[in-house]
Amino acid sequence: MELERESGWQLHPIGGETGQAYMGTRNEERLFLKRNSSPFLAALSLEGISPKLVWTKRTGNGDVLTAQEWCSGRTLHKEEMHMSSVFDIIRKVHHSQSLKRMLMRLGGKTVSPSDFYNDSVFDLASDLRTHPLIKKAIVYLKENIPDETSNDNQVVCHGDISHKNLLLSTDNHLYLVDWDSVIISDPCYDMGQLMGRYIHPDHWDDWLNAVRLSNNEFSKDKIYWYAHLNILNDLKNNHKKQDYIRMNNELIKLDATLRLIKT
Repeated sequence: MELERESGWQLHPIGGETGQAYMGTRNEERLFLKRNSSPFLAALSLEGISPKLVWTKRTGNGDVLTAQEWCSGRTLHKEEMHMSSVFDIIRKVHHSQSLKRMLMRLGGKTVSPSDFYNDSVFDLASDLRTHPLIKKAIVYLKENIPDETSNDNQVVCHGDISHKNLLLSTDNHLYLVDWDSVIISDPCYDMGQLMGRYIHPDHWDDWLNAVRLSNNEFSKDKIYWYAHLNILNDLKNNHKKQDYIRMNNELIKLDATLRLIKT
């Protein structure tokens, strides 16, 4: 394999949708290697949000190969996503001005609520668009798009809050990994993903109270909007994958959120 020859490491593919990640081994050493990851990775490494960056190398075909310390541990279980440590590392990202400056210098994409709405309804399959629950969801999202007059609250957002992207090391350090979806946007986008994916709608208010979200930063209506948006997006993606079991689960969740919003 050309990449192995150029890097000097034996590469073992790691499961994932992009097929760009590997465990690299050489003698007794191990590294996490990835092709064409974001240059933003260096800043995340410095802040201890992602495992330490060891080196970066450009290969002969123009790809950029990055190497991070191999972190022995495991990804979180779905049932652990309510933990305060998950909330804390996401907020650490949101509060970091140095990460925001770095991402802006790198030309990071800024996404507004109306952008999110338009992306959600764009190319929505006809059988989804005509589904009664989804029609109600689209009306709710359109009629309640959060205010876009100020950019003061825009921060670095991970963009794909998933238990698979949270790595707990054997020394109990939590890392947030896989930054391919990073954007600059409202922090409610990440929090809405966390709530929409892992907190049952009946427990949303209790969770918000437990993590002590300040009303100065988050209004309940806004974070509900983003959670609702995320459920619709996940439903849309599962439909494209023809994963009808997960799609039906998202429909059940969507029904629960619509009932919650009406109360």
